[in-house]
Amino acid sequence: MGTVLAFITAIISGFAIPVNKIFVVDIDPIVFTAVRAIIIGVIFFFLAGMQCRFKLSGFKKTKWSWLLLIGIIGGGIAFALYFSGLALTTSGRAAFLHKTLPVYVAVFAYLFLKEKVTKRQNIALLLMLIGTFSILAGGVNPAQLWTDPSTGDLLVLVGTILWGVESTIAKKAMLKEESKFFGGVFLFGIVLLMGNLDVIMSLSAQQVTNLLVSTTFLFGYVLFWYASLKYINVSKAAVILLFAPVISLSLGALWYGEPVSMLQGIGSFIILIGAYLVSGVKSGFSSGV
Repeated sequence: MGTVLAFITAIISGFAIPVNKIFVVDIDPIVFTAVRAIIIGVIFFFLAGMQCRFKLSGFKKTKWSWLLLIGIIGGGIAFALYFSGLALTTSGRAAFLHKTLPVYVAVFAYLFLKEKVTKRQNIALLLMLIGTFSILAGGVNPAQLWTDPSTGDLLVLVGTILWGVESTIAKKAMLKEESKFFGGVFLFGIVLLMGNLDVIMSLSAQQVTNLLVSTTFLFGYVLFWYASLKYINVSKAAVILLFAPVISLSLGALWYGEPVSMLQGIGSFIILIGAYLVSGVKSGFSSGV
């Protein structure tokens, strides 16, 4: 059962990035992320409330300062950077760059949580860094759907690093997805400061539908991921999840004609090897897109 749930998670993740790619081209990435974060945050707050039967004593146990910090970093800034980058680069490149997340989680956990880094992890992290540099070096020419791949790659990378920060804080505070609500509120503040409230108010029916579809992908990813971990260990689930960027790369090439250079292909393969090695190490939380 757990294996099936993990495969469903991988399929959802694999489809999510190419689908979100076309959505963020049509909607301002900050607005897109803010609205989506608010929706998913409200859903998880409701689920958290159901677990404590909406009793005030249950909510009092919540570490609100940590929740606010995680929300701003992971649920707000990281998502905004990632989707801003996704609007500028190809979905295949973004998918594989996102898979370097364990590198930054391991580094931050070593520095701030005093976790041990094994030889296996060091080898895996080195491979993933080599793969990342290969992807960044194997540039692609700008086109209509990827107007500035270099800048897009950088934004995706910084967003992924911030998810590493979020995962480290979340592991220390033992908090999960409820923080996205605060991320949404933070981004709404950014939207107001940028004078983009009119963009939200003028969203077309198609754009609203796109936002709901994207939110459904994110909710499904989180739901099936944590459900799979109830039946199988996280290392096995993490290996299965490596199918996701392969799906994203294939769909990006099929749907949008995204180019895949030889250097990018080599880098992507190296990242997969590194991710496979590091998946055998007990991990913390995972951020989905």
